[in-house]
Amino acid sequence: MDFFIERLLIIPGILVGFAFHEFAHAKVADMLGDDTPRRLRRVTLDPAAHIDILGFIMLIIAGFGWGKPVPINENNFKKPVRDSMLVSAAGPLTNLVVAALFLLIIKVLGYSQWVFLYSRIGGIVIDILYYAVWINIVLMVFNLLPIPPLDGYHILSGIFDFRGKGIHYRIYEKGPIILLLLIVTRATSYIMLPPIRFIYNGLMNIFF
Repeated sequence: MDFFIERLLIIPGILVGFAFHEFAHAKVADMLGDDTPRRLRRVTLDPAAHIDILGFIMLIIAGFGWGKPVPINENNFKKPVRDSMLVSAAGPLTNLVVAALFLLIIKVLGYSQWVFLYSRIGGIVIDILYYAVWINIVLMVFNLLPIPPLDGYHILSGIFDFRGKGIHYRIYEKGPIILLLLIVTRATSYIMLPPIRFIYNGLMNIFF
């Protein structure tokens, strides 16, 4: 029963995390000259526009997942490599900001001494906020893994100029298989947990 209750409590954080992550990709691409996300109505905070059903289910069940990728056309950028990296980095960085904002809300609520917070429902609200912090950090770290098609690989390929080269296509072709194997074997949990805890504890030290 506790497992199912916990899964319900993380849903708001998942919806917010996905919405802000994909909105950030779309907004930055739009700002940098690519109107593709706007034409596809992805420059929005509406979670329905960004939810990938499989990624949503995976995050609920396995603790990490992904949203519906925002299509972009690099040919519309003035500096395709740099701008593509900025678009890729926007999602994970936004998740970090959102995590910090949720902690700020918790901090403010703590100062308010609101009687409601000491009720059972108030405790549930606080739990939802803390889960939202954790989920957004998970989304950030997961998407920064340097494995295609995640943001981390797009950033890495831009830094090392993989694009258009044979190695890029070989890595990209095998990336989803590697990612799936890591997820199935739960290796991602061992890879991700240290940076997730480091970031979470760092934010907690800042706000509390």
